Amino acid sequence: MMSAAWTLCPLLTVLLVVRLLGAQQQLLPGSCNFELGTCGYTSDPEYGTWSMNEEGHVITVDSAILKEQQQAVLVSPVLDHQYWSCVRLVYQITGGGSLQLFLRPDGDNFDYRMWTANQASDSWLIASVDLPNSTTPYQVLLEGRPERGSGNSVAIFEIHIVTGYCIECNFEEHHLCGYSNSWNPNVNWYVGGSVARVPESHLPVNHSTHHQRGHYMYVDSVYAKHFQEVAKLSSPMTTVPLAGCLSFYYNRDQERGNIFSLFTRDQLGHYEDMWRPEVFATAGWTLVSVDIKAPHPLEVVFEVAFNSARGGYVAIDDISFSPEFCHTDTEPNFDPSIANCDFEDGLCLYHQEKTDSKEWSRVSVKPNAYRIGDHTTGVGCFLLVNTHFSLTPGYVGRLHGPLLPGNHKYCLRFYYLLHGFRKVDNALALYIYDENNVAQEKVWSLTHTSRDVWTEVEITYMKPMLSKVVFVSICKNFWECGLAAIDDITVSLGDCQMTAGFLPGQCDFESGVCGYIQDKKGDKADWLRVRGHTPTSYTGPRGDHTTGVGYFMYIEASLMRPGHKARLLTSDLRGSSSPQCLILFYHMHGSGSGILSMLLRRSDREQDALLWRRRGEQSVSWMRVMVDYQCDVRHQIIFEAIRGPSLRSDIAIDDISFKRGQCEDPGDFAPYSGFSEYFNEIEK
Repeated sequence: MMSAAWTLCPLLTVLLVVRLLGAQQQLLPGSCNFELGTCGYTSDPEYGTWSMNEEGHVITVDSAILKEQQQAVLVSPVLDHQYWSCVRLVYQITGGGSLQLFLRPDGDNFDYRMWTANQASDSWLIASVDLPNSTTPYQVLLEGRPERGSGNSVAIFEIHIVTGYCIECNFEEHHLCGYSNSWNPNVNWYVGGSVARVPESHLPVNHSTHHQRGHYMYVDSVYAKHFQEVAKLSSPMTTVPLAGCLSFYYNRDQERGNIFSLFTRDQLGHYEDMWRPEVFATAGWTLVSVDIKAPHPLEVVFEVAFNSARGGYVAIDDISFSPEFCHTDTEPNFDPSIANCDFEDGLCLYHQEKTDSKEWSRVSVKPNAYRIGDHTTGVGCFLLVNTHFSLTPGYVGRLHGPLLPGNHKYCLRFYYLLHGFRKVDNALALYIYDENNVAQEKVWSLTHTSRDVWTEVEITYMKPMLSKVVFVSICKNFWECGLAAIDDITVSLGDCQMTAGFLPGQCDFESGVCGYIQDKKGDKADWLRVRGHTPTSYTGPRGDHTTGVGYFMYIEASLMRPGHKARLLTSDLRGSSSPQCLILFYHMHGSGSGILSMLLRRSDREQDALLWRRRGEQSVSWMRVMVDYQCDVRHQIIFEAIRGPSLRSDIAIDDISFKRGQCEDPGDFAPYSGFSEYFNEIEK
């Protein structure tokens, strides 16, 4: 959750407190307290309407006034903040619903989701959202989506945009920059200075202003009743990657009465210690600088544990952040993508254990009706072990990756495919080796197999030393071994559970149909969302393209007549002045395969324009197509499938994505349409 609960529940109290927010820090355009109007914010006419409270101060979307719409979208005026800025949002969800914040870059087809909340509360909440540097003007969108039924609403009390990072704070403003205290009955973080909770004769003056009118945060042991009473002060959860220097001042007394530490906590609840003081007590405010690398959302936590009521106090103030590391010996940000490889242009930085080894071969398969091609494009290259070119009765094939620095958590993803194995034991395994080629850990091996389907594997690992991944395939008896293949290796920083983020314009159908619409007027059938293989033999895919075990969309030929069509439309796309690259994976396997087309439907024209078309059986593989198009008005993309002459004409699509700019490769890789004389041919 990226927001901090505000314990000031009544609206009048909030009015007295929150109106002071702008007094301390200059607000940027796009800020609004809704006292005299909406500050240029407007409701998107395609959705429901946000309405001002009769007394002002609050703008709300209520389920009772939405009627047929499901959401209302509040759109800011165009903003041109070129420096890093922070949006602080005071909001409340009553009953059930959600609130999301999007960025809409000028000239872009899509809106980029930056933050979301869906927990109801009986009090106002504060959200903090970082907006990185941008040379492109943009708009901020707030989408309120109350659930159906009475008593459900989403309200916004105030929007503040300030220069700087959301993690920074001097505690001079009453919102405390979204920092929150983890409530403990006996010890808690409080605001120190002119509004301190306890007599302050023993507490320091504020660091920022050096007099009692300033504020800071402190925790005191005076109410501690048990051993190891703990107080935690947490920053807002970061919403974008951060790397740099976190600085703050602290003041501490009592030599052995407390334990003070700083750590980070990610969305999965994993902790990482960052700093502990080298001295037990300070004569005054002491500056601390700590290097932080946050490739994924995390919060900074200041924790103090007391042993008794005589444990003294700890105070902090003036938290700041710089994108430059504070220590010269800090390793620069490392890009683990050096270990990525799709094998289209060679082995990248991978190599076999022996230079003369031939267990692993880089191969490609021409489109055909029997043997699956690579995962990347359907017609590209992949690595194959134990090919029919090998004359040895058995083998041990080891494929070594590049060395990666230690003390980083890595997410490794790759795809594998098996064909012809009688036993899967030792068919394929993954080890972590150190720089001396000593195996440190076996992190994955095959326990079962989905044969002839590219299947995704995700592995999260971390080692203290330089390490590398090694793919191992062992065959003791030639007659029990088949073909094992790997493709599309990617390595990223962080836990695999956190690295799969939301990308606008991308749909893999794993969580639904992404707002796509079935055409009820111009077709005779619907696209179906399924997983696994399709029911009719000798047609359709054996699994999806995304993971091998996920969902895809397809037409079931047995439910249609020859010539019947099914149309699937994207939601409305805004239009862009720049070229767009549309990427699609499609599957057309079956002797009676019909026609698959992509069309462009513009809002200013009646006739749909053809972007791309394939007719007849293409391959047993998922094939990639990349299509350039440009449209500067509202439009939709139509995926149209026409059933062929027989039941063996299932057509499937998966992994649709849009990218700004022209496609990297000129159009479709596959000139093949219909059967080929090169069945099952493997090229080296």
